[in-house]
Amino acid sequence: MGKRKTPLHGRCLEAGAKMVEFAGWEMPIQFDGVLQEHKAVRKSCGLFDISHMGVITLRGEQAKEALQNLVPSDLFRIGAGQACYTVLTNEKGGIIDDLIVYDNGFNQENVQELHLVINAATAQKDIEWITDHSRKYKADVVDKKGNGVLLALQGPESELKLEAVIKKNLKELPSFGHQTFITDHCGEVMISRTGYTGEDGFELLMGEEEGKHFWDLCQASEVQLCGLAARDILRLEAGMHLYGNDITEETTPFETGLGWLVHLEMPKDFVGRKCLEEQAEGTIQQKLICIKMDERAIPRRGYNIQASNGEVVGKITSGGWSPTLEAGIAFAFVNQRESKCGTRLSVDIRGQQIPCKVVKRPFIRGHRFKEKTTADLTDQAISRPSQ
Repeated sequence: MGKRKTPLHGRCLEAGAKMVEFAGWEMPIQFDGVLQEHKAVRKSCGLFDISHMGVITLRGEQAKEALQNLVPSDLFRIGAGQACYTVLTNEKGGIIDDLIVYDNGFNQENVQELHLVINAATAQKDIEWITDHSRKYKADVVDKKGNGVLLALQGPESELKLEAVIKKNLKELPSFGHQTFITDHCGEVMISRTGYTGEDGFELLMGEEEGKHFWDLCQASEVQLCGLAARDILRLEAGMHLYGNDITEETTPFETGLGWLVHLEMPKDFVGRKCLEEQAEGTIQQKLICIKMDERAIPRRGYNIQASNGEVVGKITSGGWSPTLEAGIAFAFVNQRESKCGTRLSVDIRGQQIPCKVVKRPFIRGHRFKEKTTADLTDQAISRPSQ
């Protein structure tokens, strides 16, 4: 079976994108260079095609109850028009996937609807898991995206750019808020104030032809087109996880710095609750940390982390060069005893021990959202599923 292509594949090729395989899709890794695209998002705004990601609807009289059984976060803290970031957990508390849950309230038939944005690499697994566990609640899983387009417009000028294109006022749309607009040029568009860069920004779901037209309008407005490479370093700088690297079914929220998603104070049960309760009361053996290199070196996934005595104490899960900090940065799993901020460690890079230091997460704080809402479950710069 060949690689899948998004509706904007042709547009990306026309714009000179370099394409790569990602999660079974042929996706643009860059257009005009990673540094230029990164700078655009940090200083103005950039546009990403993220149509490879899954968008599904969980629909039924007990739709929220059905999903509540699968995530450790209290979904009843958000209402219609709000969203939250959370994770699906297995029986051992491991992370099946991370996702954003959009509460769409009740439809015209008075049936509850939740929209879920899930990762491309885990989409089929997620759908099967949610479907299997939702039957007793009489909730159905249906495809929300279809052949449509999912886009991310990110950066401190994204609000101004988006308002100019769709001719709608978005100033009152809060962080993690979402709303469906009827526009003159792009038809019906679901817009959420979410993103994967640490900057203020929006994600937009619309039909195929409408999405192509929106892409063209953004190009005509000289919005920088961006690929996966810039997206990856932007999310790393902002301390956001990549599923399959930093979080997996073998790691729990407490081990990965996502303990704030686990609301054990709520009375409702969920898959993996017992294991997470035990972990919350005990001591975890490993922890995901942030490291910053002392020297001009780039830490890569799989490189070993060593303590001052030469002992291998962990391994890098995601790494790269930060244009903002002008330094190599990375996520790494290490022994709990080596995880304290300020701890001196080293990375084995081709046989050389390059010094680094454990630092706070996130690495940087961008022009995030202007205000917090009750939909925000943390003050961390984490806002979306990984890829």
